[in-house]
Amino acid sequence: MALDSTQLATFAAVVDEGSFEAAARVLHVTPSAVSQRVKALEQAVGQVVLRRAKPCRATPAGRPLLRLAGQIAVLEREALAAAAHRDGQWSRAAVVVNADSLATWFLPALVTAGDRILFDVREDDQDHTTELLRDGAVMAAVTAQREAVQGCRAERLGAMRYLAVAAPRVAARWFPAGGTPAEFAAAPMLVLDRKDRLQHKFLRSLTPRPPEPPTHYIPSAWGFTEAIRLGVGWGLMPEQLADADLHNGRVTRLAAAHQLDVPLYWQHWKLTSTVLSALTTAVRAAAASALR
Repeated sequence: MALDSTQLATFAAVVDEGSFEAAARVLHVTPSAVSQRVKALEQAVGQVVLRRAKPCRATPAGRPLLRLAGQIAVLEREALAAAAHRDGQWSRAAVVVNADSLATWFLPALVTAGDRILFDVREDDQDHTTELLRDGAVMAAVTAQREAVQGCRAERLGAMRYLAVAAPRVAARWFPAGGTPAEFAAAPMLVLDRKDRLQHKFLRSLTPRPPEPPTHYIPSAWGFTEAIRLGVGWGLMPEQLADADLHNGRVTRLAAAHQLDVPLYWQHWKLTSTVLSALTTAVRAAAASALR
C-alpha cells in the first residue's frame, strides 16, 4: 500500500494548526477538502489517525504517520533546493526544549545552526519533552529521557546543575539553620507547573521522606526566577543564572552542601538531513560550553 503524500501533509497540517479550518487556511483549500483527505488517509490505513478535539491530536495509530509526514517534508524541501540550486530557500525545524535550557544555553545553538532555518521551538518539562517527539510533532528534543524514542537517536549533552536559593529575607525568616529538612517542610516552595518535579527531587536528596511544602505555581522561566528574587518563596535555579544573583546578594544559597544535577539528552529523528545535522552539531557545541 502506497501512502498519498498530499493526504499525509494535510493530516500533519491539521495537527500542527489544531483544527481543520486552520489547516485549510494554511493549505489554501476548503475545510471540506481537508476533511476528505484525512478521511481518505484513514481509509487507506484502516485506522482512525486523528482525534477530533480542540485542538486536534494524532491518535496512537496516527503518530508514526505524523512523523513520516514531517520527515518527507524535510527531505522534499532539501531535495528540491538541491535540484534547483536554490541555496537561499528556507527550511523549517521543529524542536521541543525544557524551559531552563531555553532560558540559559540553548538559544545560541539556533544562531550557529544556520541562517536559512525557520525554528518552531516548543517548551515543555524535560521529563515530558519526548512526548512531542513520540507524537511526531517535532524532529528533535532536549530531554531528561535517556532511552531513545522509536525511530530516533539519543546522545548525552551533559548535566544541568541546579542550586536551591531564596531571597535573603526569605532565607532569614524560613531557613535560620541554612536549610534543614524541617525548614524546607515549612517554607513556601516555587515550582513552574504541575509537571515540574525538580524541587521534589532535590528534597528527596536531603531526606528519604521528603516533605510536601506549601507550593506556589509560577508558569514561566523568567517569572519563576524573578519570584525567587522578590521573595515569594524558595526554588531551584540553574547554576548559570544563580551564580550572578549569589554574587550580587540578590539570593542566598540553601543547603549549600547539596545540589541537583539533571542529565540532559538530545533525541532526534534517524534521518539524513542537512538541517537536522547542522542543528545537532550546533546543539552539541552549545551544550559542551554550558553544561557539566
